[in-house]
Amino acid sequence: MKTLTLDIPDSLDFNEFEAKMLLAGNLYERGKLTLGQAALLTGLTKKAFIEMIGKYGFSIVSDSIEDLHSDIENA
Repeated sequence: MKTLTLDIPDSLDFNEFEAKMLLAGNLYERGKLTLGQAALLTGLTKKAFIEMIGKYGFSIVSDSIEDLHSDIENA
């Protein structure tokens, strides 16, 4: 795995978990990560990630039928 370091302004009320959720949600929604990879990135189970993703404004439903089949097979 790669490590990424970000400098966040002190005035921004933003924590590591939120950053991971935003990144994982965005990458999952764009088809760059599978559901399992996105959950792993956040440190959550797949079920917990699915429950949290909507709170961050991302859709759990992929536009790609191939992604949907892959997620079902890997669930």
